Amino acid sequence: MSPEFLLTSFIVVIAPGTGVLYTLACGLAGGARSGVVGAFGCTMGILPHLTASIFGLAAVLHTSAVAFQVLKYAGVAYLLYMAWSALRESGVLAVENGSAPRSSRGIIVKGFLINILNPKLSIFFLAFLPQFIPTGASHPTLSMIFLGGIFMLMTFVVFVGYGLFSAGVRHHLVSRPGIMTGMRWLFAGAFAGLGLKLALAER
Repeated sequence: MSPEFLLTSFIVVIAPGTGVLYTLACGLAGGARSGVVGAFGCTMGILPHLTASIFGLAAVLHTSAVAFQVLKYAGVAYLLYMAWSALRESGVLAVENGSAPRSSRGIIVKGFLINILNPKLSIFFLAFLPQFIPTGASHPTLSMIFLGGIFMLMTFVVFVGYGLFSAGVRHHLVSRPGIMTGMRWLFAGAFAGLGLKLALAER
């Protein structure tokens, strides 16, 4: 495992995107537990992309315009749903104030879908991971699994940091309805913007 792989992975992981946005929303709405659970869900959403890359399915996605477009627009639709959900008081930014906490399973499923419906991750793994597999490696598949596992671990640790940060500042925000309304519109706009960016994205 090279320092270049770690540095490149860290830059990719820490860059704001749908997973980061979702984890921040979870921590802000539900506190530290929700932030950590959201980070776990987003991390698990990477697993199908890694599996697809290992078995060559990502190459099919890369070469098939129809498959790519179907997955892309499913992701766009889900991001728009998340934007709408952010505006609802019972949606992704529904604040837990003494009420029963949201289901961990529901948080994980939403985080999982956020990443599994991102076709760019499959293309990323197709183009990124193989570059760091040593030429002539006796077990390239195991090397890919190892590097993918490191990437997932890094994702989880960084996303937990995002979730705990938002959980740490939530008490300054939840008592101010005006600020929370503004945050809902901010998150909704961010989800919608990411959906639009994905819709316009080329391969």
